[in-house]
Amino acid sequence: MDGSRDRPIGVFDSGVGGLTVVRELIERLPGEDIVYFGDTARVPYGTKSARTVMKFAREDLGFLKSRDVKLIVIACNTASSVALPRLADEEEIPVIGVLLPGARGAAAATHNRRIAVIGTTATINSGAYEKALSDISDRFEIMSHPCPLFVSLAEEGWVDDEVAFMIARRYLEPLTGFGADTLVLGCTHYPLLKGVISRVMGDGVVLVDSATETAADVEKTLASADLLSGRDSGGRIEVFLSDIPYRFREIGERFLGRPSESVEQVTGPGGEESEERCRGMTAGRAASSDR
Repeated sequence: MDGSRDRPIGVFDSGVGGLTVVRELIERLPGEDIVYFGDTARVPYGTKSARTVMKFAREDLGFLKSRDVKLIVIACNTASSVALPRLADEEEIPVIGVLLPGARGAAAATHNRRIAVIGTTATINSGAYEKALSDISDRFEIMSHPCPLFVSLAEEGWVDDEVAFMIARRYLEPLTGFGADTLVLGCTHYPLLKGVISRVMGDGVVLVDSATETAADVEKTLASADLLSGRDSGGRIEVFLSDIPYRFREIGERFLGRPSESVEQVTGPGGEESEERCRGMTAGRAASSDR
């Protein structure tokens, strides 16, 4: 087998939300090794300036390149909306964001051509989803709305109680009268809140998970470049963080849908690895059959 096929897929995000993308990659490509970097020391990116997000994204990408990855997924919607076009042009290896796959998924799902988009303040203010959807067709009607507190709800695990429902109703009320039949979950944290979001929007609204669409895009890109590992199972996950936050084991498992093998802290996105590890993690994908 060509050694380049054995190289891992790299995924980065501003924090732990991108583990929902890793979760979808595991489901779709169980034989691929994955290296994940979460910039937890500098989260959130959604409140930062475009210049700062670009700087951070370049550093995150540089760290993953140091791990000899064959493709990089920008799992952060904010970084995808701000930095992806330039980074994709600058790099020789494929760089995929979560935004364009999400837009394509929404375009395919809608019947009445009315699409709602929710995300962080920075993602919504960038207008990136509107542009991506307009590039697909000028016949879409699009309404976007920021839902910043959804990030905290997901990380706290408050995803299906009355607190989550009341906040979702407050955020989504402007969208309910728009008549959209499709809603894009424009943040990697939001899939954990699908239940309350669907409860507010109604059963007739399709929720588009950009993580699912991105995993399909990764598979197509690797296949076209003849870079699929060829293994049916046994891939491993390495998780690196710029800071190991309190309760990471609980939060990370919630997003990944399973325990992580190990988590290692690095001194910076492009810096040397530290000796600090998050101990007590159970064996991961290579040794587990409970996916």
